[in-house]
Amino acid sequence: MHTKPFIRQNAKWIVATSAYNATEYENTMSRGAMHLHTTLLIFCACIVVAQIPHSPSAPSHNNPRAKIEHVSFSTEDGALIYADLYGKGDRGVVLAHGGRFTKESWKPQAEQLATAGFHVLAFDFRGFGQSHGPGDSDMFTAPMQLDVLAAVRYLRKNGAKTVAVMGGSFGGGAAADASSASQPGEINRLILLAGEGNGPAEKIKSALLEIVARDDASEDGPRLPHIRAWFEKAPQPKTLIVLDGSAHAQFLFQTDQANRIMKEVLRFLSATD
Repeated sequence: MHTKPFIRQNAKWIVATSAYNATEYENTMSRGAMHLHTTLLIFCACIVVAQIPHSPSAPSHNNPRAKIEHVSFSTEDGALIYADLYGKGDRGVVLAHGGRFTKESWKPQAEQLATAGFHVLAFDFRGFGQSHGPGDSDMFTAPMQLDVLAAVRYLRKNGAKTVAVMGGSFGGGAAADASSASQPGEINRLILLAGEGNGPAEKIKSALLEIVARDDASEDGPRLPHIRAWFEKAPQPKTLIVLDGSAHAQFLFQTDQANRIMKEVLRFLSATD
């Protein structure tokens, strides 16, 4: 007696449930299709992007940091000097390393100078790196000023209209001696980092910038007094900058004053006096 209503009610429930499940199935299938479509679009887009040439980090030929050119040249006494060239332009800068360094030590400063538009040559003195020549067994008696002059003349032969030299400590002494031995106008500007010439300051033929730390000292005592005494005898134009601290020569670029030093160097190199 009660079987038919129960069956009818259950039949309605079954029909309703089936309709509900069908709807859910269609919705699920629709969402699945959309998801698959989206996935395929992303996959295709990735393939297209992967096929597009893209090299944002590739070195640019217009970027002076992109390339270091390795060169060599001879000095007037037959030494063979190896050097690294940075940048381009008709304003040359020669970098002469200190006794504890090689040409590679100048890389950060050379790149900054090249970015500023200078054609930069950092070289190894004879007896350092691959460079060799007469007297190279003793860095203090070898004619290192000839290495500097050869570097200057290399830049001039390769398009430089002006050439400045920056030398640190031992390299600064050789740079100063090169200025004294140079032809008038051959070395336009001279930057010495805690350096002084081995000869009389009066013979310097270049505008001079001397940078030294106040407490820089060797085993013989403070360097500033005799650097200042030598500097005062040099002809004008000249500038002496005394920095706080005790860092010596190229080690100044490893201090928190490195940016200030480069600003002073760039200002000096860009001056017209």
